[in-house]
Amino acid sequence: MSQMREPPILRRRDTHLPYDIVLNILARLPAKSLMRFRCVSKYLDSSIKSHDFITDHLNTNKNHDNGYIIHMGSNPSTPSSNRPVCTVALDRSFDRISEFVVPFDFPFKHAGIVGSCNGLLCFSNCYKFIYLWNPSIRKFKKLPHTCLGQLNNVRIGFAYHSENNDYKVVRISYSPLSILEIEVYTLSFDSWRRVGFNLTIDVVFCSELPAPLVNGALHWMARIEGEETDLIMAFDVNSEKFAILALPDGFTNINIFQRCLASFKGKLALITCACNEQFGFPCQYSVWVMKEYGVAESWNKLSVILIPFERVACCLAFTEYGSLLLCCLNKRFEGRGSRFVLVDTETLHEKEDPIQHPSYVTTFMESLILLDGANVASY
Repeated sequence: MSQMREPPILRRRDTHLPYDIVLNILARLPAKSLMRFRCVSKYLDSSIKSHDFITDHLNTNKNHDNGYIIHMGSNPSTPSSNRPVCTVALDRSFDRISEFVVPFDFPFKHAGIVGSCNGLLCFSNCYKFIYLWNPSIRKFKKLPHTCLGQLNNVRIGFAYHSENNDYKVVRISYSPLSILEIEVYTLSFDSWRRVGFNLTIDVVFCSELPAPLVNGALHWMARIEGEETDLIMAFDVNSEKFAILALPDGFTNINIFQRCLASFKGKLALITCACNEQFGFPCQYSVWVMKEYGVAESWNKLSVILIPFERVACCLAFTEYGSLLLCCLNKRFEGRGSRFVLVDTETLHEKEDPIQHPSYVTTFMESLILLDGANVASY
């Protein structure tokens, strides 16, 4: 790119900046600023929309990760619109930074965040209608209809395919009376295709939170059909094959009434909530982290959080930096409904009411992903 002729606007008499240095500087700017700079010239517009620059901008932002999350209430909307609002906030504190109104309508009101990769959000409505949205550049894309038959008990995962610098959506459909069906959508081809299930066991996927992407694989909690045995199903985004990961040694599902998976500082994490015999604390949350991916012996219990007797808690999210978001039914405030508590699993510091509604939570960063895409809508 350094061999390209520099546009006249960058020249100043006898001196000028080499164009590759200009692009290096631009790669450090916010996405919103870059969208404005596209209006300076056609030459600059084509440079910012190029695949190489989008990748350079993404890698620069990854190196300066500020630890942002984005969350969306289960059903709240703006007073003037039925569309939900997404709030960008700090990971550790959930302090608000900015807000975005979802720019598309679903056939039904309820919609949720499937996941987030490199600033690109994936939304689903009843698992039939799926959108990709980059709020930083005000662009979104509706995915084609499924290539499967009747959709039943659907699970969806969203992943970045690092080997091809591409993005994939995985949709799993199953029911007790039908075989398990899997399809994969690839952004670069803008189409779905069927994928075979490579294991010989019958499993039921039962994860509650978005499937975490760790070590190039999407993960779901599952159990063998007809049994009470828990296991972790991992879908390799590159090979498009499933594998089974072992749970922590000595793990038992006795007295455990919630279990979910998350990503913690790039590692796979398991969060469980179980009945506790200690007086005054009827339940406890345990956080396990797999230090070496795929090695069962590397599971390490990071922390144990005791829930006071006056609360009944449910895990809503576990963030990349170790913040556990709980929805609590506080008996002391029955008339006020649900309360929310954010717990730092390293310091055990609690913050009351960081959000106002039960929410979908995922990581967030600025990027230019979708800027060079086909069949993309702007608003």
